Amino acid sequence: MSAEPLVIDVGDLPPGGMRALEARGLPILVCNVGGELFAVENRCPHVGIPLDGGRLRGSVLECPLHGGKFDVRTGASVAAPIRRPARTYPLRIVDGVVAIELEKTCTT
Repeated sequence: MSAEPLVIDVGDLPPGGMRALEARGLPILVCNVGGELFAVENRCPHVGIPLDGGRLRGSVLECPLHGGKFDVRTGASVAAPIRRPARTYPLRIVDGVVAIELEKTCTT
């Protein structure tokens, strides 16, 4: 299975930081949780708005519209009104470049 290479300088994404990207037409949000990177679909699973304006606290991302929360590591809902899990994507770092496996989701 091939991974989509995304050019992110890992050093420019500090812990607690987020970076919105688009890959093959999909909105992706890469989040740094304590030095580990996670990729989620950059759409709220409740209303579909972009999440990059939200607040990341630890591994929990809060939607900027309604305050619903989910864990970016697993996509699991943490606070209503988000009930469905967020879509997450496996990623790896290859020679300083983030590669996301878009064909494979961790959650749907």
